[in-house]
Amino acid sequence: MLSRSAVLFFGALSLLSSATGAWALQAGGVEVGDLETGSVVGQPFKELEVDAQLFAVEVGGLKAWYPPTTVIDFKVRPGRPVLLKVTNNTSTERGFQMTDPVNAASPFVLKAEVVLKPGETKYIGVPTSDLFNATQGNTLSYRDQLNPKQPGGQLIMIK
Repeated sequence: MLSRSAVLFFGALSLLSSATGAWALQAGGVEVGDLETGSVVGQPFKELEVDAQLFAVEVGGLKAWYPPTTVIDFKVRPGRPVLLKVTNNTSTERGFQMTDPVNAASPFVLKAEVVLKPGETKYIGVPTSDLFNATQGNTLSYRDQLNPKQPGGQLIMIK
């Protein structure tokens, strides 16, 4: 009887631990910070290569994120977390939001959101597992959530 109880207990424990692991992969483990103080999944930002640099620009009254399309080829890069550098080059406060618009209503969707002061730079670290589990396809959209009618851009992931 005691051995049967022990088997049931450890079986339930292993089932629960495996279930929580699946949630962790889809938990939106996005970390935002500075190069010196930020880290993602235990790796400091300063030890990671910057995968993409995005700039808030203003041209003739049009506020946009540049470049409008960013491509990361995961076939040729190691499985380390993705590090994005976002910089506000305008004279006004700007927002940066990156998500999968198809799955935006899902509680497990990846959503990176930050507000940048003029001239400010932030780093956004995302585990690669979260990038792939939080998107339906190979594309994430980024935009200025403070100016939603202005053009944004797309992060295209080659798997």
